[in-house]
Amino acid sequence: MLLKDFIAESAKILEPLYGPEEARSVVMVLCEDCLGTRNYTHIVNPGYEIDQGRLPVLEAAMKRLESGEPVQYVLGYADFSGFRFAVSPSVLIPRPETEQLCRIAGESVGRRRRMMSAFGRNGVKVLDLCTGSGCLAWSLSLMYPGARVLGVDISPDALNVASKQDFKAEMKKTGSIRPAFLQADILELAAGVDIPEDMAKWGGFDIIVSNPPYVRESEKALMRKNVCDFEPGLALFVPDEDPLKFYGAIAVLAERLLNDSGAGFVEINEAFGTETARIFKDRGFVNVETVRDFCGKNRFVKFMK
Repeated sequence: MLLKDFIAESAKILEPLYGPEEARSVVMVLCEDCLGTRNYTHIVNPGYEIDQGRLPVLEAAMKRLESGEPVQYVLGYADFSGFRFAVSPSVLIPRPETEQLCRIAGESVGRRRRMMSAFGRNGVKVLDLCTGSGCLAWSLSLMYPGARVLGVDISPDALNVASKQDFKAEMKKTGSIRPAFLQADILELAAGVDIPEDMAKWGGFDIIVSNPPYVRESEKALMRKNVCDFEPGLALFVPDEDPLKFYGAIAVLAERLLNDSGAGFVEINEAFGTETARIFKDRGFVNVETVRDFCGKNRFVKFMK
């Protein structure tokens, strides 16, 4: 079968799910992974024939894609902040908005690291709440060697994915410190449950970052099948009657765990920018600011202690 024909036919099959452009992009990613082709191979080499031995692999993958399963789960990985993360249905697929959160928080990690270095200190400590795949925890650790990062999540399955991310080569090259991971329910911790010993021993943190669940249950109807049916609801949805409960918990924990002059960064529901910022202002944090994403939507809140 010609590569150009496979791309055209497969993209047509996926169009009802994704639309023409994204469907074609998904098929291209599949071909690049399974065949080692590039997104222009079928153009510069219109006679490119797919190896017969690879067709069953492509066909099996297409069946999964037709069902709505995200291509990242089909391939088993997602790219984030220049790194490749293993993903499974136990964790959210890292998204571009969260890459922006990583950059914003990372700038603060870098500034804090330089400041500490000037005073002969090192080891900026970062707390990643609702860590999921560990994409934020690992990226900040790898991008800022010397930073010590603790990732916390309620899901044992998510923590299994996060703790098994394989960045040995990058760590060896940069001298980065492997993040630590801890199972805990931040809602319970904020409600008064004792801070686990494995968290308490870190002392205070210089940076807190979080991409918590923030999609209202009523917003499910607006979301694609490949998100609702395959990504973990535990990491996505909050009840309509209490949509900001995780931010209240993060504010309580930041009050207890964030060092003086420390900074926090959270991803938010665009519909609640003002309300989310108010939670942190009411807790006494300063320099509270709502930040827009690359689409111009209220997507992050940052604050300082």
